[in-house]
Order: sequence, then C-alpha cells, then structure tokens
Amino acid sequence: MANIKSQIKRNRQNELRRQRNKSVRSRLRTVTKRYLQATESGDATAAESAYRDAASAIDKAAAKGIVHKNKAANQKSRLAKRLRA
Repeated sequence: MANIKSQIKRNRQNELRRQRNKSVRSRLRTVTKRYLQATESGDATAAESAYRDAASAIDKAAAKGIVHKNKAANQKSRLAKRLRA
C-alpha cells in the first residue's frame, strides 16, 4: 500500500478510470454481439441499425482513448464488410 499522499490519490483515480473503461469495453462487446445477431438473422434494416449503434460506440471509445483509433477503424471496417456481404 502506498504511503505517499499523491500516490494514494493516483490509486483512487486509476481505480475509477479502470471501472469506467471496463463498462465501455463491455458495451462495445454487447453492441458488436447485437450487430452479429442482426446480420445472421438476415434482416437488413435491423443490421443497418445495429451497425450504426456499434460504429457510434466504437468511435466514442476511440475518442476517449479506451481503444486505439486504428483498432477502432479496423473493427468498423470488419463490421461494414460483413454488412455488405
């Protein structure tokens, strides 16, 4: 355990950020799964709607620095490719 006052504060901040990042990453997985289910069902409108939600969530996570911007671009590209197929 840290003895230094600034390190104690830093530990508190890190824990809050960890929990926030965890919830955002969980949301990314959820919207991606919803999108994959929508594409497998064959419903084009549901798939497009799910793609918009997933792409939006991925962009927000990249903007916050939770995922790297290149990883976000690759994920969106993969999802769009699946939508076109």
